[in-house]
Amino acid sequence: MKLTSKSLTDGARIAGEFAFCIPAPEGHVQLSKNLNPQLSWSDVPAGTRSFALICHDPDVPSSGEDVNQEGRSVPASLPRVDFFHWVLVDLPADLREIAQASFCSGVTPGGKAGPEAALGTRQGVNNYTEWFEGDESMRGDYYGYDGPCPPWNDELMHRYVFTLFALDVERCPVEGRFTGPEVRAAISGHVLAQASLTGTYTLNPAVRD
Repeated sequence: MKLTSKSLTDGARIAGEFAFCIPAPEGHVQLSKNLNPQLSWSDVPAGTRSFALICHDPDVPSSGEDVNQEGRSVPASLPRVDFFHWVLVDLPADLREIAQASFCSGVTPGGKAGPEAALGTRQGVNNYTEWFEGDESMRGDYYGYDGPCPPWNDELMHRYVFTLFALDVERCPVEGRFTGPEVRAAISGHVLAQASLTGTYTLNPAVRD
């Protein structure tokens, strides 16, 4: 199976329009267009009954002590953990493309509604749900896609991995409100094929490709 995109180039920097935040001259960052990227796929294996899509960042700091703190930086050597940006299941077996901005266009304070979404799909909550827990103006369940916004003082370039899974089940075996790790566990043993694209992003002007 092959995954391609008109919005992303594998291994290259993600454009700001697909990010949650972009650099700003004051305050370091500002909200961006937050468009979901276009994705298309081919060479689907026989027996595919649905698809699942996960986008995650494996480079999120395991400790928030230095994150976005003036006069400090997040060292590249710090251990990293996964942060899920998009969890989408029940994509129809005959579907071969997700159009740009068809699932997300703009930042929605408090998060988009879910889990039901376009094309008969369901979306899980992403990790902005936890990130904004303490922010009265932004807290809520963040369903669907929300793009990159790594710490502006992180010394490490972040990677954003979009992975499409061809499944032998028509409906992913998760119910209600679900997360990326829960989908990963649920589809174990049901994956016929998978394909990935990786983009990079940083808000730190000192970090270069």
